[in-house]
Amino acid sequence: MSGVPAAAGGPARANGAAAASAPGKGAAGAAAHGPSAAGPRGAAVAASVPGGSAESSSGNAGGASSAGAAGGASVGSSEGGPVASPGAAPESVADGGSGSGPAGAKPARGGKIAAAAVNQASVWNIANLLTMLRLLLVPAFVALMLADGGYDPAWRSLAWAAFAIAMITDLFDGHLARTYDLVTDFGKIADPIADKAIMGAALICLSALGDLPWWVTAVILGRELGVTLLRFLVIRYGVIPASRGGKLKTLTQGVAVGMYVLALTGWLATLRFWVMAAAVVLTVVTGLDYVRQAIVLRRQGIAERKAALEETQG
Repeated sequence: MSGVPAAAGGPARANGAAAASAPGKGAAGAAAHGPSAAGPRGAAVAASVPGGSAESSSGNAGGASSAGAAGGASVGSSEGGPVASPGAAPESVADGGSGSGPAGAKPARGGKIAAAAVNQASVWNIANLLTMLRLLLVPAFVALMLADGGYDPAWRSLAWAAFAIAMITDLFDGHLARTYDLVTDFGKIADPIADKAIMGAALICLSALGDLPWWVTAVILGRELGVTLLRFLVIRYGVIPASRGGKLKTLTQGVAVGMYVLALTGWLATLRFWVMAAAVVLTVVTGLDYVRQAIVLRRQGIAERKAALEETQG
């Protein structure tokens, strides 16, 4: 159906909806309430929705067209080029005043930058807040652990509670960040620091109080720092993924250290010894596996660079 032109020089009023059909698209509705803004030859008011139809509505402002939420509105002059209505999307303005589909759409200048800004997760998201909480729990844990000489069962129980909360948040913050796209540069840096800070504080306090041999603390912390350094050294060749053995090691370490923080006696004290022994074994084995992966990754990276260089020169 063709559009409904307004009489030249006179106002056009519509109580219902005048439908206009865009080429290759669905029906478009427009309503006019007031004088048209066209020249002597009249004006056509068209609202286009890509691939669908738009419901018409009688506007309170003269000459305005209303479209559905999926598309924008456009006002096309019958004498000249298209004129965009207020609030219309750039894709809805096309030659000849008809609505254009996605094929003719042109993204707004700077749209990619704006989209990147919108998609960037805020630093103050739930995952980062859990990481910050874990960092704050480190000095609290140390104070509770060393309170009253460090041997009071009540203070040790409170220290265990702080340590347990820190370990539990470690399980959730990374999962939340990956699941809900909350990964930020702050989280990438702060999360491993918080993990090593709480574990290192617990091991050093236990060794300082004589509950855990210093060599155990040295092996665990040495492995953690060594693996972190190794990741930075080979990052130019690729990323060493976290293994199942590494995750099991982290869980076993957390359980073992938690049992040592508590003032346990009897068979529980014997059990925690064997849990810590298992944690030390997993620490050494997974550390050696990371060294192996780093060597393989470096060799592959050097070989690929050499092949690329030869291809370029040849």
